[in-house]
Amino acid sequence: MKFCIRHELCGLKTPHDGRLRIRTSTPLPILAAEDLVTALSKIPGIRTVSANARVGSVLFFYEDAQSREQALRLLTESAVPTGKALLGRPLPAQTSSGLFPLFRYLCIRPFLPMPLRIALAVVGAIPFLIKGISTLLQGKCTVEVLDAAAITASLLLRDFNTVSMLTLLLGLGDTLSEWTRKHSIDSLTESLTITVQSVWQKVDGTEIQTPLSAIREGDLVVVRSGSSIPVDGIVVEGLGVVNQASMTGEPIGVKREAGGAVFAGTVVEEGEIVIKVTKVGDATRFRQVAAFIEESEALKAGIQGRSERMADIAVPFTFLLAGLVYLVTRNCMRAASVLLVDYSCALKLATPLAVLTAMREGTQRGVVIKGGRYLEALSDADTIVFDKTGTLTNATPVVADVIPCEGYDSREILRTMACLEEHFPHPVARAVVKKAQEEDLIHEEEHANVEYIVAHGIASSLHGKRLLVGSRHYIENDEHVDVSCLRSSIIAQSNLGRSLLYMAEDGKLVGMLAIEDPLRSEARSVISALRGAGFKRIVMLTGDDERTAKAIAQSAGITEYHSQILPTDKASIVHAMEEEGWKVCMVGDGINDAPALSSSLVGIAMSDGTDLAREVANVLLTKPDLRGILAARHLAKSTMQRIHVNFVATILLNSLFLAGGLFNILPAATSAVLHNCTTLAIALNAMRPHSQWKDSE
Repeated sequence: MKFCIRHELCGLKTPHDGRLRIRTSTPLPILAAEDLVTALSKIPGIRTVSANARVGSVLFFYEDAQSREQALRLLTESAVPTGKALLGRPLPAQTSSGLFPLFRYLCIRPFLPMPLRIALAVVGAIPFLIKGISTLLQGKCTVEVLDAAAITASLLLRDFNTVSMLTLLLGLGDTLSEWTRKHSIDSLTESLTITVQSVWQKVDGTEIQTPLSAIREGDLVVVRSGSSIPVDGIVVEGLGVVNQASMTGEPIGVKREAGGAVFAGTVVEEGEIVIKVTKVGDATRFRQVAAFIEESEALKAGIQGRSERMADIAVPFTFLLAGLVYLVTRNCMRAASVLLVDYSCALKLATPLAVLTAMREGTQRGVVIKGGRYLEALSDADTIVFDKTGTLTNATPVVADVIPCEGYDSREILRTMACLEEHFPHPVARAVVKKAQEEDLIHEEEHANVEYIVAHGIASSLHGKRLLVGSRHYIENDEHVDVSCLRSSIIAQSNLGRSLLYMAEDGKLVGMLAIEDPLRSEARSVISALRGAGFKRIVMLTGDDERTAKAIAQSAGITEYHSQILPTDKASIVHAMEEEGWKVCMVGDGINDAPALSSSLVGIAMSDGTDLAREVANVLLTKPDLRGILAARHLAKSTMQRIHVNFVATILLNSLFLAGGLFNILPAATSAVLHNCTTLAIALNAMRPHSQWKDSE
C-alpha cells in the first residue's frame, strides 16, 4: 500500500503550520485506519486527525515542520502491503456479512454437536472481543467495550447460547448499518457526479468551444466566474479566486494566478483564468466524488452527534450499575443482565441509519442533501427566501422583444449581445444566445476580452468602442448612461413583469432586450404548500425594478419582496433575518446567489443553476421542479420525528428489560434477546420508507 500527498495548505495560523491530506492507493482496512489515527494523534504538534477507510484518506493538522516530518515518516514506515494493522497487530477476522449468519444460526446450528456449537460461539465472539479490547487500550469506554464485556460475561457463565445470539444480532446490526451506508453513498455519488460536456479552448489567441472529450494534456482551457473547472492543470494566464471546497473542505476561496495548480471539480468564484491541462477525464472526476463522500459522511446532524455522545456516556453508567447489582445481590446472572441490556446500541445505531436512509431516499426523489446536519436545519427552518430569476421563474427564460434606440438596428443589438453573453452560464445569457440562433444571427468572436463585473453586467470592446451590457442599476447608476430615450418602453415592459437587459456603447444607450421569464408552472401552488408546511415567512429577492418585482411576486402569491437587490444585499438581508431570530432557508440558482446560499442556515440550489450555486448549496434539486423543496421539507420533518420516536422507544423498552433482569423476572439470555431484537426493530424502523413522502407530491 502506498501513500501520496493529495493536498496541502500551509500558513493557516503561523508561517509553519498547515493542513495535509493523504491518499492511499487502495481503501484502508477499518482497524488500520483506526490505528493510524491513534498513532498520528500521539505525535507532538499533530492537532486533529481523521481518516476515511472507504476512500483511503487521512487528514491531519500540524503545528510545525517537525511534526509534519514525523507524521510523514510514520506513514512511510507504517504502509505495509500485508493487510495487517499499521501498528503490526494482525487484523481480526471480519464479521460475516449478509444474511448467511442468520441462516446458519436457525437452520444449521441446531443440528451440530454441542462441542462444535461451543467452538463456533467462541470463534464468532473473537472479533468483538478484540475490537472491545482495542478500544479500551486506546483509553475509550464506548459501546464496543460494553459489547465485549457482555460477551465475556456470558462466556464466563458458560452461557454459549447467549454468546451465539449476541454475536449474531450484533453482526446483523453491523450488516444493516453497512448496507444502508453503502447504498446511501452510492446514490449520493451517482447524483453528484457532474459531467462537463464542453469547454472554451484557447487556440492561437482565439477561444473555441470544444467538447471536453477532445481536450488533451497541454491544451489551454479558459474558465470564468461561476464555472466549474473541468480539468486538473496549471494556471498560465489571468487571476481568479477558486472555491476548492470539493477538494479540501475549506469554504474560503483561494487566489490562483500564473503558476498555481487547480483541480477538476473546483469552481472559479471570481475572475478569469487560462489553464494548461495536466489531467483530464474520469480520474479527476473520481477524486471529486471521493472528496464529497468524505465530507457528506462527516456532516452529521446535531441530533446524530448528540445521540452518539449519549450512547458513549451511557456506557460507564451501565458498568457502574452492573457493579452495584453484583455488590448488593452477589448474583453474577443479575449483574450480567445489566451488561446485556443497555441503551447505547440503539441510540448509536438508529439515528445515523435514519439520516442515511433519508439521504438515500432523497436522491431517489430528486433531492440531494449533502449531510445529516442539513436535514435537521431544513426541518427547523421557519423562513424561506427565493431568488427570482431561474428559481421562481422558468429556468429557460426567453427574449420577448428587442427594443432599439432611435438610429440603431435591433438585429445588430441582438447579435452583439449574444456574442458577449455566450461566455456566461446564467439562464438570461443562454436566452440571449438562443434568440440569436433562432434569428440566424452569426456572432463571430470579434470583441476583446470579456469582463464579467459581478452583480452588475458585462464590459468589453468592439471595433474600438466600449460596450456595456447589464441591468438598469449598472448602466444608469454605475456607468451614468442616460436611459430616458426608452422611458415609455421601460414602463410598458416592466408592467408586463419582464426583465430588461440594457446595452450601451461609448456611454450612450443603444437599446435593450425584454426578457420574458414566466413563473414555473408549479410555483404558486408550491408557495401555498410551503405555508402549510410550517414556513412562517416567504420572501422573494430580485435585482429587477419595483414594477417587475411586484408583478412576479403577486403572480407567485408572495407578499414580501425586495427589488433592485445586489448579491451583497441578498446575503445581508439573509443575515439580518437570522439576527432577528429567523431560521432561513435560501433557494437560488446563480452566481449572484452564492453569498446568500452560503450565509443561510440551509441553502437549496436548482438543478439547472450555475456550478458555483450547486457547489455552495447544502441541498441540490436534481430535477427542475420546485416541488422538490416540499419533498425535502417533508423528508426532513419525518426523519426528525422518527429519530425522536426511536429515542423514546429505546429508553422505554430497554428500561423495562433492565428492570426485568434486576428483579429476576427475565433470565439474562431472554433480556439479551429482547434487547437486541428491540435494537434491530428500531434500526429497521429508522430504515423504513417515509410514508409522508407521497403526501407531499
